Order: sequence, then C-alpha cells, then structure tokens
Amino acid sequence: MNKTVSMRINNIEYKAEIQPRTLLVQFIRETIGLTGTHVGCDTGHCGACTVLVDGKAIKSCQMLAVQADGSEITTVEGLAGNPKARALQDAFKSEFAIQCGYCTAGMLIASLELLSQNPTPSDDEVKEGIAGNICRCEGYPGIVRAIRKAGESIQSGVPIKQGKAQARS
Repeated sequence: MNKTVSMRINNIEYKAEIQPRTLLVQFIRETIGLTGTHVGCDTGHCGACTVLVDGKAIKSCQMLAVQADGSEITTVEGLAGNPKARALQDAFKSEFAIQCGYCTAGMLIASLELLSQNPTPSDDEVKEGIAGNICRCEGYPGIVRAIRKAGESIQSGVPIKQGKAQARS
C-alpha cells in the first residue's frame, strides 16, 4: 500500500505517493529528479548520498523517504546561493580537493554541517567530521585543507581568491 509523503527539498515543497520501502535517495533522484545526490555503495559506508535533513547530515541511502515526511531537506543542488557553501566550493577548487568528483556532493554537505557546528576546526576535527564520507581517489589532504580554508574565509569574511593553479605535493 502506497504512502503519501511531503517534504521541503531545497526550499520547494514536494508531495508524492510512494511505496513505503522507498529510500530517501531514491525519492530525491527518481521521484524528484535531483541527481546531484549520488548513490555510491547502498550500505551507508561511502557518504556519496549525504544530504541535510532538518540541518543534520544524513546518508540518504540509509533513510526511508517516509521517515523524512515533513522534513526540510537540502541536497547539493540546494547549496546554490549559500555563502558558506560558496566558500566551501571555492576552497575545494583552490586546494585541489576535487578529483573524480563522485564524493564531492556528500563531502560538501558533511563539511557544511561541520562548519555550522565548528567554524574553525583543527585537522583532526575535520577528519572526524568527514569520517563517514569516503574519497576513493584519496584526496583527503586537499579536502582537509579546503574545509579549514573555507572555515577561515567564513569567519573572516574574506573570500577565497582563485589563483593560477600550482601543483601540490
């Protein structure tokens, strides 16, 4: 028997009739058509499907859509226009924190939650904050630098300048 759910995703109200076993990631990708939230492992280990549910980073492959009924959800598409997310995106670019890009959406969402709780995290705090998100390209040094740089930019109000690309060791 189908269930009617409604939720606000990226500031747009959605209402749909779904099967009770529909995962939140399936609802977001297949019902709503927002494909920035990736399906990586279907087991909750990789974090590629991370979204914010009522401000908390959640792996959407581990949550049923009916559990999100009435919730406010932010996907990577919903980060547009968010100054903190912009700082993260600029920092990821300047610190070469994006390689294949598959983990990036989940990393940005997890990083946004981290920086909302701790605007100036240490390297260890960043590592703990993104521990549920896997970068298969092993881009962690750049990701850690980028998150810290974004936090500093957000705190100081000074935007991240994009300069000429230089190799990192």
